[in-house]
Amino acid sequence: MKEKPPVHYISYLKIDELLSLQKPLSFQTSHPCHDEMLFIITHQVYELWFKQILFEVDRLLNIFRQPKISETNMGTIVSSLRRITEIQKVLIQQINILETMTPLDFLDFRNLIFPASGFQSFQFRVLENKLGLKESMRLSYNDKPYHAHFSEEKAKELQKLEQELSLFEGVDHWLARTPFLQIEDFNFWELYKHAVRDLFNQEKETLLSHPHLSEDDKTRNLKIIENNFSSFEALFDENKYQELRKKGVWRLSYKAVHAALLIQLYREQPVFQMPFQIITELLNMDELMTQWRYRHALLARRMLGTKMGTGGSSGSAYLQASAEQHKLFNDLFQLTTFFIPKTKLPPLPKNIEKQMGFSSLKS
Repeated sequence: MKEKPPVHYISYLKIDELLSLQKPLSFQTSHPCHDEMLFIITHQVYELWFKQILFEVDRLLNIFRQPKISETNMGTIVSSLRRITEIQKVLIQQINILETMTPLDFLDFRNLIFPASGFQSFQFRVLENKLGLKESMRLSYNDKPYHAHFSEEKAKELQKLEQELSLFEGVDHWLARTPFLQIEDFNFWELYKHAVRDLFNQEKETLLSHPHLSEDDKTRNLKIIENNFSSFEALFDENKYQELRKKGVWRLSYKAVHAALLIQLYREQPVFQMPFQIITELLNMDELMTQWRYRHALLARRMLGTKMGTGGSSGSAYLQASAEQHKLFNDLFQLTTFFIPKTKLPPLPKNIEKQMGFSSLKS
């Protein structure tokens, strides 16, 4: 048997090739800009982390494509989501390093890289598609479809990805198959509606009797409460819910939003503990993505003021708007509006509680 040659750190990690990839354009001129090296390395590291995130997302998609998800896969889902969120924290922290470059340092080489832009990161556009960001949800970039900023081949690949299962859709299908949405001889949802209605009525009474709020403040806040209650009522009327879904108020399917609510309300039940962790990590991932976009917007504002971006966009204004609009799991954030204290939750019948203790969520 032929002996395996020893593996060397440099050759295994392709260190020589990796370190040869930083080629600042300003170094080819008579005025080399020191900070261009930092700019290149930071963005190359971003792309490496995007590659790892995509690697994790592909593993998640392979699981969510299955008609049934076994209990053993639940831990894998949580593990990959947690790895993604830890990477996202590093992505945000890298902005602190980039901000050691001053705006004047950036201006020294900015014109050399025009019209290159972070928007042209193909991996990040792939990631958005695989997570579930649809073209209809995207802000217009320079009055063109997002894929028009890539080669014809890459544009087709992005459009093809839009037709494939996304993480959002996989999660939606999984949630919709959750057991215990219909509980025989126990009208949970009716009892829950009464509990939430009582909570909203208490909020109204507290608001109207508040001694330090003006009538305008009371009117405005009363309107918010009424709108929230109207949205809550639609959760239990499928036709109303579908109307709100068409308007973009909700994205999850009718059954999936019920499942997400049930899992979080009764998260202490053994059968829901892992699904609750999955929902928590999805919330963390979406929140960190928004933080990263917003920090990127602040960075652009710091470096460019109100100048247009290097790719020709409106710069920080576009980035800030995308941070608000390009959220993926906003439904899970909205659901917390309808949470009630655990002491107010309808108690589960003993036979149902027993099933939740010993059953598996094999959806």
